[in-house]
Amino acid sequence: MGDKANTHPGAAGRATAADHPASVRNVVLVGHSGSGKTTLVEALALAAGAVNRAGRVEDGGTVSDYDEIEHRQQRSVQLSLVPVEWDGFKINLLDTPGYADFVGELRAGLRAADAALFVVSASDGVDGSTRMVWEECAAVGMPRAIVITHLEAARADFEEMTRVCAEVFGAADPDAVLPLYLPLRGAQAADGHAPVTGLMGLLSQRLFDYSSGERTESEPGPDLLPQIEDARNRLIEGIISESEDETLMDRYLGGEQVDVKTLIDDLERAVARGAFFPVLAAAPAAEGARRGLGTVELLDLVTRGFPTPTEHACPEVTTIDGRPRELKPCDPDGPLVAEVVKTSSDPYVGRVSLVRVFSGTLRPDETVHVSGHGLADRGHEDHDVDERIGALSTPFGKQQRPVTHAVAGDLACVAKLGRAETGDTLSAKDDPLLMEPWQMPDPLLPLAIQAHSKADEDKLSQGLGRLVAEDPTMRLEQNQDTHQVVLWCLGEAHADVALERLRSRYGVQVDVVPHQVSLRETFATRSAGRGRHVKQSGGHGQYAICEIEVEPLPGGAGIEFVDKVVGGAVPRQFIPSVEKGVRAQAAKGVAAGYPLVDVRITLLDGKAHSVDSSDAAFQTAGALALREAAADATIHLLEPVAEVSVLVGDDYVGAVMSDLSGRRGRVLGTEQVGTGRTLVRAEVPEFEIGRYAIDLRSLSHGTARFGRSYARHEPMPAQIAEKIRAQAKEAS
Repeated sequence: MGDKANTHPGAAGRATAADHPASVRNVVLVGHSGSGKTTLVEALALAAGAVNRAGRVEDGGTVSDYDEIEHRQQRSVQLSLVPVEWDGFKINLLDTPGYADFVGELRAGLRAADAALFVVSASDGVDGSTRMVWEECAAVGMPRAIVITHLEAARADFEEMTRVCAEVFGAADPDAVLPLYLPLRGAQAADGHAPVTGLMGLLSQRLFDYSSGERTESEPGPDLLPQIEDARNRLIEGIISESEDETLMDRYLGGEQVDVKTLIDDLERAVARGAFFPVLAAAPAAEGARRGLGTVELLDLVTRGFPTPTEHACPEVTTIDGRPRELKPCDPDGPLVAEVVKTSSDPYVGRVSLVRVFSGTLRPDETVHVSGHGLADRGHEDHDVDERIGALSTPFGKQQRPVTHAVAGDLACVAKLGRAETGDTLSAKDDPLLMEPWQMPDPLLPLAIQAHSKADEDKLSQGLGRLVAEDPTMRLEQNQDTHQVVLWCLGEAHADVALERLRSRYGVQVDVVPHQVSLRETFATRSAGRGRHVKQSGGHGQYAICEIEVEPLPGGAGIEFVDKVVGGAVPRQFIPSVEKGVRAQAAKGVAAGYPLVDVRITLLDGKAHSVDSSDAAFQTAGALALREAAADATIHLLEPVAEVSVLVGDDYVGAVMSDLSGRRGRVLGTEQVGTGRTLVRAEVPEFEIGRYAIDLRSLSHGTARFGRSYARHEPMPAQIAEKIRAQAKEAS
């Protein structure tokens, strides 16, 4: 694993199509924003010969596939693929955003990868969201390693950060989180800081020096070996405890010297099955250098210690009608099953889909079946269509390098899939299949928008459709009650990026307007009303009189219309007209312009004229009667109440419950979920949780999650209702 005495020539950096799954490694980089993931990817690409000293590909562009929005916002907002070649292997490095608003891109990267590198800054430590991702990976047994960056920072301490990682990530077994190398510092500078110039291999006891700009290997001085003895012994014991040879520990404790090759082989197997999590240090190359500290060791770990795609079980696959389908893991000759993990728009080639091939071999210019199911609630229609794919390519900076095929286990970009969206399945047209979608975070921050101009209005629908096709973590809603267009996002940064993409990518300018909550009205008391619509202006007049009684019903009952007319006071043919009129008025509201619900309206009496009565006249009379009844009754405004569940660390339970109470919430109960987590259940008016996605993140330092679902409408407090009525009166 790089702890061996060899040096690698790397490759020319021009990643081509892999010929077999065993030669592929798919690795996702995980860490908080600013931990150094993108810098590490560029350092690895530089070490492998894929980019030049400036972190640029040979013919321009940067190694990471960022867009202009990332450049302006100075943060990564999307998943990017950087393929490199090392020692005969193709390594697909998946760089993910570290900001919580773009967790959808992170989950796509986890779906496409077979192992994860957790990047931890020595100056910032481990944040709550990174810990949560670690737990997700642990739940599915994904192999992981830890890379500590920013060792050049003042007061950066590799040993202390390793201890923190063991405490945070190795809660079940701290001895499973151990360093493979110890960083060595050079001469102390004038500011008192000693830079890290090399690594000491704990197993091989060899020194790897990067101070010259190249990696050189040498025997350590006799003064170094005693310094690493404790760390080396602990590493050996940690590896042996995970060995499949149950006699090895007894032999070691009995004084037998275990061969280094045996230790490395056991280490590689333990890493590959997700039982041991090595810690490494890495730093970008100094000016003029070709390889950054730890990059060779990290590339060796990826190629030798991380599993091949054949060791990664394929997600559940079914036929289109839902029948289970068994597939051999990662078989290049099996039926085609690939998944779109990212969708982007290119100004020159149109829509580009990044796909992970799980079975079979994908080739350009063939017709595939595109299946998309399960995201209808987010504006993605279910679809089953055949499409002819365009060229296959692999990203190389901002360019796309053509490839001849993509075998099972590999990733590639597919052009001209006009209907495919993120999360869709590609399969053979004569054997259509569907993969179980990965878990998508629920967008809970509403962003109400409207077109800025008539020209924008014409383009808005198409722009929004393309936007949600690229990002399944965004939900598009056309609210039937408020008549607003609402984009549901994961946070403020997510919303900002959505607006910027609408403007810059799709040429649509929109205005953000206040998000409206769907209110209702109801009668709190019984009341009666008389509707009189009598007009005579020459010729046929209008004549209709009706008397109604309105009484409240339990919540959720809707509107009930009852006919109790006797003696033909209202002719039978006009009774449906009265009902139509009162229902139309109920939809418009009777107090503040919100729909009326949960009442029984009883038609008691009325009068008609043999000539002047008509359907329209009785509709008008019915509406007038309802308005008069409302004028003499107490009308309640009803607000929607959501059932909210918050999963939060025990340290923040008190703060969360106090905050919910301050939002007029009623805490229903709590329950322990696993170790150190509590689920808080409450009912909270939707008026109070419009920005809860942002506020909860701040309150819990990014460690809490919440879900919400509609519970019911109930009367809002009188003082708030009065304000809303006053606003409605001003607007009318």
